[in-house]
Amino acid sequence: MWLVLAILAAVFAALTSIFAKVGIEGVDSNLATALRTAVVLVMAWGMVFITGAQDGIAHIDRKSWIFLILSGLATGASWLCYYAALQKGEVSKVVPIDKLSVVITLVLAFVFLHEQFTVKSLIGCLLIAAGTLLMVL
Repeated sequence: MWLVLAILAAVFAALTSIFAKVGIEGVDSNLATALRTAVVLVMAWGMVFITGAQDGIAHIDRKSWIFLILSGLATGASWLCYYAALQKGEVSKVVPIDKLSVVITLVLAFVFLHEQFTVKSLIGCLLIAAGTLLMVL
């Protein structure tokens, strides 16, 4: 099931880029990000209430709160930069650079989470980086 969800996430991320590029025309990138975020907020809380997960708020510990807040701040910064880049650049160049986050994430997971970094991981990172360079240059 995780694979289906991951593929759907990729499809929706692709649609996000295309819809954003069309929608951001003539709109300040920060305003566009705020509007997008408001929609995401409504969707996320809608799912919380549809699934009955709202009772879990009381059980979130301090460490989880801190890291969820940090994650939210990182997401916000990413979206602000992404929309500003989309407004100024071509989707076909902005998106591949944005997807370098895969390489950065693998390195950070190795360093901070002590996840396994294999030869396959290294080759994958190098291929993603090389592909990004080919698409952008």
